[in-house]
Amino acid sequence: MVTFDLMTEGGHEQLVFWNDPEFGYRGIIAIHDTTLGPALGGTRFWDYECDRDATIDALRLSRGMTFKAAVTGLNLGGGKSVIWGDNRTTDREMIFRAHGRAVESLDGRYITAEDVGTSPDDMDYVAMETEHVVGLHGRSGDPSPVTAYGVYQGIKASAAFRYGDDSLADRHVAVQGLGSVGYHLCEDLAAEGARLSVTDIDQASVERVVEEFGATAVDPDTIYNVDADIFAPCALGAVVNDDTLERFTVDIIAGAANNILARSAVHGPALLERDIVYAPDYVINAGGLINVYGEILGWTAERAKAKAGEIYHTLLRIFELAATEGSDTNAAATRLAEERLGRVRHLHRTW
Repeated sequence: MVTFDLMTEGGHEQLVFWNDPEFGYRGIIAIHDTTLGPALGGTRFWDYECDRDATIDALRLSRGMTFKAAVTGLNLGGGKSVIWGDNRTTDREMIFRAHGRAVESLDGRYITAEDVGTSPDDMDYVAMETEHVVGLHGRSGDPSPVTAYGVYQGIKASAAFRYGDDSLADRHVAVQGLGSVGYHLCEDLAAEGARLSVTDIDQASVERVVEEFGATAVDPDTIYNVDADIFAPCALGAVVNDDTLERFTVDIIAGAANNILARSAVHGPALLERDIVYAPDYVINAGGLINVYGEILGWTAERAKAKAGEIYHTLLRIFELAATEGSDTNAAATRLAEERLGRVRHLHRTW
């Protein structure tokens, strides 16, 4: 693995490896860019195939966090950490206390939070070793409802741009992934009268959404072929790829998953060519970051939710910029983020 080549390619500042074999802790912290402030990004606990996969995931996710903060107008840099291991383990305290020590070693350059495979309970263990952690019990807590609300508002903005009307009543939405964010998104969509087709590898999650919101269940592989208005991917990334691209019949792709495009330089333009409106993932799913940013600044829950609602207007700006320039929306969002980073970079660099 050519580590420095990977870091140079993505423009990363720092990569930290931390190992504590006594407790089964293998952690990687990636800091992408601290122009806007300390790097903030959650901790993902995942059983990767190898250390290269874990490293690439940390680098990729941290870069996305930089752009997410920049385009959303937050004074934060981009970072991410991954723990390589089985996230189903119940013996978690020492793993996460070891992770807390790794975070503490960076002296505030990186702030962590929960992510895939982790929870506020895990962050409480991290907090035993460092103060550089957010999303704790009794503070901002679970960011899923705010993330889902931001995605919901992003879907409405996408509908407004595509249809000239942001109402989702009777719109058919195919939701992939019914974890915490996917569940709350279905709740918001159903409340407005959207028709839902849903899937998840966890059958109990599917049954819950079918029972509570009147959704129609479909097989995981069938979700790409559903004749819906909107596809909302809320599981893992790379679901828009060479294999799925020709299967979509939707008008809009807008969901909570990270890195929805398998290859952004290829699949962003491909969606434009197919006349599918794409809401860039790191913009539409920024509600979770906004939620923990609000914890740092002492915001109320209502203020954090209102800030997440501004994703609606941010996406409309991106859609209009892309239409004016004739570019895909992912490229337009990246330009907006890089423009803000460039302006601030000339002012100061404090972290």
